[in-house]
Amino acid sequence: MSHFEGPAFFGEIWAHDYDGDGTWGADPGEVEFLADLAGNGRALELAIGTGRVGLPLAARGVPVEGIEASEKMVAMLRAKPGGEQIPVTIADMADVPVEGPFRLAYLIFNTLFNLIDVNRQAECLRNVARVLEPGRAFVVECPVSDQRRRDGGRHLEVLEVTEDSATIEVSDFDAATQHSRTQKITFTDAGVRLRPHFEGYTWPDELDQMAAAAGLRLGERYADWHRQPFGPESSAHISVYRPA
Repeated sequence: MSHFEGPAFFGEIWAHDYDGDGTWGADPGEVEFLADLAGNGRALELAIGTGRVGLPLAARGVPVEGIEASEKMVAMLRAKPGGEQIPVTIADMADVPVEGPFRLAYLIFNTLFNLIDVNRQAECLRNVARVLEPGRAFVVECPVSDQRRRDGGRHLEVLEVTEDSATIEVSDFDAATQHSRTQKITFTDAGVRLRPHFEGYTWPDELDQMAAAAGLRLGERYADWHRQPFGPESSAHISVYRPA
């Protein structure tokens, strides 16, 4: 395994940029969606990060626990109000090394894809199924990758140009392995800053197959946290899996 593929790689590289300028919080619809499913039961966030979602969910009265591989991410969570009260296990999320049962488990944004090996993605689903209460929910949010990934190849995008910096993103997609390597590169007078990201992406139907093998069935699928219908043009999916 290269350093690109370690379970803590994303957090160690991106932790200090993850919250941006401090205004990037959870979508209120996201918190409402998860709180409805959790009710008064325990919730487990895989890759809890800096607490962007876990903290507001806990503030709603949901007992939240987390798994996070990056100690830098956890330090940032602990520095926030309420962050010390959330139990966090430092570990690879695919192993789910916690004691259940949980009424809700959730894995959001594109974080499933940080597990580069599809076998580890499948293992993650199996381990989540092990700690869920009967009939309860595992929520997975993933982007639906665009045609560039289906076709493979390389892509360059200009993200920002200012009077003293320029930021571009360079991506290399391998359609055969369903891997993507991305570098976010910022040029300034002080030098060049590289922020790499490596993903193993999975299509929704492939995820459904992995879930079924783990003993989970797809209950609902939406295009966003406000329960808009999922369709061919959707850029993301919110999938709710339940024990079969």
